[in-house]
Amino acid sequence: MNPQPTLGVLALGRATFDVPYAEQMLAQAWQTLRQLPVTLAGEPVLCLDAETTRTALGTLRAAQPDLLLIVQATFTDASLTTEVLRELDLPALLWSFPEPRTGGRLRLNAFCGVNLACHALSRLNITPLTLHAAPDSPAAAAELALAARAAGLVSRLRRSRLLVIGDHPTGFDACNYQPQELAGRLGVAHDRLEVGAFINQVKALPDSVADAPWQRRARDFSNLAEMDPVATRKTLKTYAALQQQAADGNYDGIAVRCWPDFFTDYGCAACGALALMNEDGVPCGCEADLYGVISSLLLQWASGEGAFNTDLVDIDPQDNSVVFWHCGQAPIEMADRDGPVRATLHSNRKLPLLSEFALKPGRITLCRISQGQGKLRLMLAGGEMLKAPLAFSGTSGVARLDVDADTYRQRLLAAGMEHHTSLVYGDHRPLLRKVAQLLDLELLELA
Repeated sequence: MNPQPTLGVLALGRATFDVPYAEQMLAQAWQTLRQLPVTLAGEPVLCLDAETTRTALGTLRAAQPDLLLIVQATFTDASLTTEVLRELDLPALLWSFPEPRTGGRLRLNAFCGVNLACHALSRLNITPLTLHAAPDSPAAAAELALAARAAGLVSRLRRSRLLVIGDHPTGFDACNYQPQELAGRLGVAHDRLEVGAFINQVKALPDSVADAPWQRRARDFSNLAEMDPVATRKTLKTYAALQQQAADGNYDGIAVRCWPDFFTDYGCAACGALALMNEDGVPCGCEADLYGVISSLLLQWASGEGAFNTDLVDIDPQDNSVVFWHCGQAPIEMADRDGPVRATLHSNRKLPLLSEFALKPGRITLCRISQGQGKLRLMLAGGEMLKAPLAFSGTSGVARLDVDADTYRQRLLAAGMEHHTSLVYGDHRPLLRKVAQLLDLELLELA
């Protein structure tokens, strides 16, 4: 379950404007805020000077909100807004109210205050979200709820810890990363473990740690007994070791150098272990692709369901479809139960344990934090997974995207996108667009 985000609220105004009217609008706004799925911090009190603002700031600092909502109830200059955001260093949303066009006095002039503040903040490299809507507007409520959810995801990301086991394979530049950029831009902490050391940890475990996952997979796969039992047990011991690493290190996700080491040095496929971890809500990715794991985390938190880090492996311009595939890592909840759901061997190395099934039909979201073209961007795309037979061994699905297949291919390659893309069911792009804004990531929408 995603924790409920905390929304800090600070209302600013100036005594030279229509304060009773501004307080009336603030009271309506507070009623709207009370209906949102958030924890509120702050009071429905209009701060008209530096002293009251700084008192409110102390309360907000103690609450540690995920998002600071500054209600621009009337015009103010930018000084207090910039002081507050420098002090709190939080994602922020500035909310102004429309002005009644009465032909008389400009009672609030709130938007001008937001305009002034956004300019001053831009010179500090701070870019807040903004909202201009009536305090009782349903559209405002929806926008505020979405922004709070996005800020909650960003806070969670900045508290996350990841593990990278081994180095990415030679020539797989798509799986590298810059530790300073990872920490500085996304706030993600990570540890590293040499793959040989991890495999030795797996070898040292008693075979009995595979008993429970063996029974779990026997319920899932009617043909499990057809797999080589020695190699299958090794895959399941790998899963037990990943579980232990996640628990001991409090890791939210793990990127693993899966090949060739697990095949050559241990005699099994890691894929089945990664699939089980994905089902447990601790995203794991192959080829030591750390940004792939982070992308899957965002999708998992956005959807409340398991994510699948995939390759795009086939494009058919004639029937306007594409195929997303990976060896056998998709969480089993993605399986089309109208077709076979079974255990299988790695198609190239001929070792177990992998999952094999076609992906179920339904709406999908694709997401990737990309380093293409030498800059961090958030790629999004949408489409429909089709009901279709298994296209390739392992876990794969045939999809029709929101642009035609060849246009998607051209956009993907021209953007310098990585070969891995995370996939989840449902349309979560509105939320992820807000996440991109809060992380100051350029948004790249391919479909």
